[in-house]
Amino acid sequence: MRPLAINLLLTLAALAMAGAGLFLGEIQLSGAQIAEGFADPASGPGVVLFEIRLPRTAAALVVGGALGLAGAVMQGLLRNPLADPGVLGVSGGAGLGAALAISLGLAGAPGAIEAAALAAALLVGLVLTGLAARFREPETLILFGVALSAFLGALTSLVFNFSSSPVTLAEVLGWLLGSVANRDWMDIARQIPALAVGVGLAMYAARGLVMLTLGDEAAALSGLPMTRLRAAAVAGASLLTGASVAMAGIVGFVGLAAPHLVRAGAGGDPGRVLLPSALAGAVLLAAADLAARLIPTDLELKLGVVTALFGAPLFALIAWRAARSWRG
Repeated sequence: MRPLAINLLLTLAALAMAGAGLFLGEIQLSGAQIAEGFADPASGPGVVLFEIRLPRTAAALVVGGALGLAGAVMQGLLRNPLADPGVLGVSGGAGLGAALAISLGLAGAPGAIEAAALAAALLVGLVLTGLAARFREPETLILFGVALSAFLGALTSLVFNFSSSPVTLAEVLGWLLGSVANRDWMDIARQIPALAVGVGLAMYAARGLVMLTLGDEAAALSGLPMTRLRAAAVAGASLLTGASVAMAGIVGFVGLAAPHLVRAGAGGDPGRVLLPSALAGAVLLAAADLAARLIPTDLELKLGVVTALFGAPLFALIAWRAARSWRG
């Protein structure tokens, strides 16, 4: 299948998920109520459609797209199919920033948790960008990232240990499990600048990712500013991941699985995988959020729980198919 056809199909799937997210939810609306909501957005059904469901669905699509794109960049940069947006510790840094903001009592200030999460992710991204500019080997960056992720996870655990309030603990845990419930247009707008810069850096780094498939020596002889392109890739993935965590908390498996779902059709060119990975990530997370709404439970499942429940078996299937192709 050609990349153009894949992108078109994924775009249609994303639009279908957007429509499903608008019309389906815990509160069932009849056809007459939906018509009333469109005729009068200020009515009760209109508020449900356009002030609750639509921004929530938009947030899921945006976060999923950002994570899918970040995952494709990381896998191309590190030449590792197991890389995802959290492998270098950016997700852990954003989670730590949010946990600290909640434990310090800033949850009541509009945008404070999101700002703390994004600031912490940017700080981790700056460290990683400097490492990417200094060390050429992907293994070195992975090792630094794993160490940094473990350290940040330990610091987040300290927040749990030193927090004496069960309410604070519940808020921190709820954030770390991920959700786009109760998100509004302002929550999305706050992250648009970081997301836009992240997308720009990822697109700029795409030609460097292509050269890296030929090996470090060939990339060094290509005449491209590989040091700058590596740094741009890390910075772009960090911004995309940080803004996503700031908007929805920590959501796993989307950035890991989305590139695998489209790579066979898009080909081995890491540059061509970026757009379909973003679209696939948007579809996956919108579908997961829809499942979180519709699964009948007393308390709505967290988005990170749903992506793990469905994402882990999906990725196991992808790994099994890949293993069969390698043996063949």
